Amino acid sequence: MSATGNRRASGVTYTPAADGYFEKRSLKRSAGIWGLWGLAVAAVISGDFSGWNFGIDFAGFGGMLIAFAVLVVMYYGMIFSIGEMAAAMPHTGGAYSFARSAMGPWGGLVTGLAETIEYVATTAVIVFFSAQYANGITSELLGFSLEGSMWIWWLVLYAAFIALNSAGANISFTFAIVVSIISIGILLVFSAMAAFSGLFSWDNLFNIAPDPGQTAFLPHGVLPILFALPFAMWFFLGIEELPLAAEEAHNPARDIPKAGFWARGTLIVTGLLVLVLNTGVLGAEATAVSLEPLLDGFRAMVGDGAAAVLALFALVGLLASLQGIMFAYGRNMYSLSRAGYYPKFFSLTGKRQTPWVALVAGAVLGFVALVLLDILSRVDEEGAGAVAGAIILNIAVWGAVLAYLLQMISFVLLRRKFPNADRPYRSPWGVPGAVIAAVISGLIFLGFLLNVTFQPAIIAIVIVYAVILLGFAVYGRHRLVLSPEEEYALSGGLHRDPQVEGYDAMDDEVFRK
Repeated sequence: MSATGNRRASGVTYTPAADGYFEKRSLKRSAGIWGLWGLAVAAVISGDFSGWNFGIDFAGFGGMLIAFAVLVVMYYGMIFSIGEMAAAMPHTGGAYSFARSAMGPWGGLVTGLAETIEYVATTAVIVFFSAQYANGITSELLGFSLEGSMWIWWLVLYAAFIALNSAGANISFTFAIVVSIISIGILLVFSAMAAFSGLFSWDNLFNIAPDPGQTAFLPHGVLPILFALPFAMWFFLGIEELPLAAEEAHNPARDIPKAGFWARGTLIVTGLLVLVLNTGVLGAEATAVSLEPLLDGFRAMVGDGAAAVLALFALVGLLASLQGIMFAYGRNMYSLSRAGYYPKFFSLTGKRQTPWVALVAGAVLGFVALVLLDILSRVDEEGAGAVAGAIILNIAVWGAVLAYLLQMISFVLLRRKFPNADRPYRSPWGVPGAVIAAVISGLIFLGFLLNVTFQPAIIAIVIVYAVILLGFAVYGRHRLVLSPEEEYALSGGLHRDPQVEGYDAMDDEVFRK
């Protein structure tokens, strides 16, 4: 085949990259183990402050505790598996890259799009709640409120964190470490106060009146545990973004698996402390419907007088996750656009070697979603806003579950498809661990389908998928570029590290089909 002509492989067409294409899309290695640990913890930590507690409303404290335990098993199997694949494929694609090698271009797009949906929606949710907290703080302390014009807060938050994530990867990783440590400190202070305040009671954990024939431990029976799983995911959702930092890690093959191990342990401890102590102070019944359970727990212990200061504490945790999740959608969109699945200009990087265009694109999508949410809230103040909020939350979780399931399928397929590929790190749970994680992900997926509350989110995602896949079928699949993720897949795992072997390493080779 000609080195300059278009090339077909795996049902798609590759066009030669223009001169300087990859130089304009370069990233910089900036993170060691602790930078990656900070990134993973920061992405997740806001889930300890709010969101998780609605699972208690479905399943009671006992059901939520079981859901937590089930997810610990799932995330162990998944993070071990992702660590192996990230070490073998040290480029930014993450979930898209794994699925592209295992299931071809369509599988890569379906999986990568699931992560885009997850991270863009999660960022929008965090911006929404951060704005509420920030407005409450300025109202209380400064007498300044933007109630009725919250879009200004959304713009400020998006702009500030786009600037932070665009300033350089080293700054992003340092910020992640600092806010993760501060957030963990806040949670530990809360835990100590709750344990010694005299307000904690084991009886409070089981104060939801059981349905006829049920127990205080599972007041609504066994099936609602399935409905609690998506909310229990907030204790861990986002940790799977670590492979997206592969081209910015000093030693991704070593550091991503280790950072995942330590971040997972950190989040298990903080999640369990909050689940037990926060519920034990407020009581399961009150915790189940609280919009800000940790803040309500602080209020119960010290009163409303310090509410603004306590809200500031909670805001720190939200901003930590805002930075971490924005980093994730930026790299996810960058990798998919660098390969041509999304518009190629999304992957441009500036002088600081950060994907600022992708960061702006994701922010625009999230901001539009929030504006639509606000309009819906104003149309029907009696509850449409709450419904719309639930839709965007569930969109984020549903996207995550789909990405988890497809990544675990990819792990199993790659063990068989590329048996001789270099794997510097191997999952200690191997294929059984990936299968367990896939089964649990499938159960959560099933829970979404069975729960009518989640159906609007599913409809919204189906519409997004229909539009993107149609566009790829008609236009995108004929204009792909040999990015590192594509080279790895087409070479059978022989082209691993673009920063060692060089970009366009396969430019003069014949593609394998």
